[in-house]
Amino acid sequence: MSEMKRNLKQRHILMMTLGGTIGAGIFKGSSSSIDTAGPSVLLTYAIGGLLLLVVMRSLAGLVLNNKGAASLRDLIEPLLGPVAGFTVGWIYWLDWVLVMAAEMAAASSFLSFWLPSASLWVLALIGSLAMTAINLFQVKIYGETEYWLAGVKIITLVLFVLLGFVVLGTQSSFQGIAYNLTSHGGLFPHGLMGTVSAMLVVMFSFGGIEMIGMTLREAENPEKTIPKATRSIIVRVLIFYILPIFVILSLVPWDELSKSGESPFVSVFVHAGIPYVDQIMNFVLLTAVLSATNTGMYSSSRSLYEQAVKGNAPLFFAKLSKNNVPVRALLFSTVFLYIGVIVAFFAQGHTFDYLMVFPGYTVMIVWITLVLSHMKQEGVRWPTGLTLVSLLAILAGVILTTPWIGTAITFGLLLLIVCLYFVQHKRP
Repeated sequence: MSEMKRNLKQRHILMMTLGGTIGAGIFKGSSSSIDTAGPSVLLTYAIGGLLLLVVMRSLAGLVLNNKGAASLRDLIEPLLGPVAGFTVGWIYWLDWVLVMAAEMAAASSFLSFWLPSASLWVLALIGSLAMTAINLFQVKIYGETEYWLAGVKIITLVLFVLLGFVVLGTQSSFQGIAYNLTSHGGLFPHGLMGTVSAMLVVMFSFGGIEMIGMTLREAENPEKTIPKATRSIIVRVLIFYILPIFVILSLVPWDELSKSGESPFVSVFVHAGIPYVDQIMNFVLLTAVLSATNTGMYSSSRSLYEQAVKGNAPLFFAKLSKNNVPVRALLFSTVFLYIGVIVAFFAQGHTFDYLMVFPGYTVMIVWITLVLSHMKQEGVRWPTGLTLVSLLAILAGVILTTPWIGTAITFGLLLLIVCLYFVQHKRP
């Protein structure tokens, strides 16, 4: 069996981790977390960043102590057992398959901004074919594509923060900033429960960064590049989440953001008098969701490939192309992308919304297993112990606040995956 080439360079890995923490959630979904918590959302992002730091440090520690690992499953299975490894391998594949479909559906809606006469399904099909073609080339093409897509998001946020502080320095006084932050119900307008509820949204917005664990087989010097990529996670959360949200809340009262129905970033750009705001933000949002689709194709194809290599999926999916890409695993995964896009557009009711509950749970489950694995390897220490308790509490909050149908589908799929393990491994 041919082996994958280590063509993902350090700059690719570093940009992938940056892009992994910056999705459409910060540009568009941040309005939901602000509406839920008010100004105290800054606290939720800070706490979420600390939890993410421990999760990623756990991932780095597992990589350093298992240099032969090729995927997240390889990091978890030796410490938590084959059932955990099998389950994580399959739920992570299913997670990204669903995320791909959701992100491409969103991409088509952003494309329709410039092409209003085109059908959404046609735009989604074109986008899906284009992203599939990119992933059929050598992995370094994926790395380069993700590098530049993530670069757009990063440059936008940096410029936004710089512009925001210029506006704050020229148009606002300290009293005006304090008024916007404290005089519309205070720092905790919805009480402590509002802050806790926002934590669920915030943690999901960080989901996806753990996918660098899927690059172990194709990264140059993964034992060096991956730990390095995790070290500055707090700085990235500060720059790309906390500072932009601070600028937004300082310039526009939090309770006025939800009334407009626009992205909070649009509101601030309008406040600053920037022309063509709608064009700019539509482009940024498009790059954000295409980046997520690109990442989803990479992660899902590598997850299925690793399952095949380990004997938990047909060996057919372990075949590599001449470009050393698991082309069969990729094409099979993208079949579900097209099905998902069709379901998203044409299904009646909330069918697709219920399915999309699954990725939210998957993020929490994978993070919990990474922390548990690190604890098993290094012993119980207070940062990992506290993080584990916090993640379990957030998971409980998700269960209590998620529509029961979505939760039932999620746990039904989990039970099915576990049963498949025992069916596959039962003794003759």
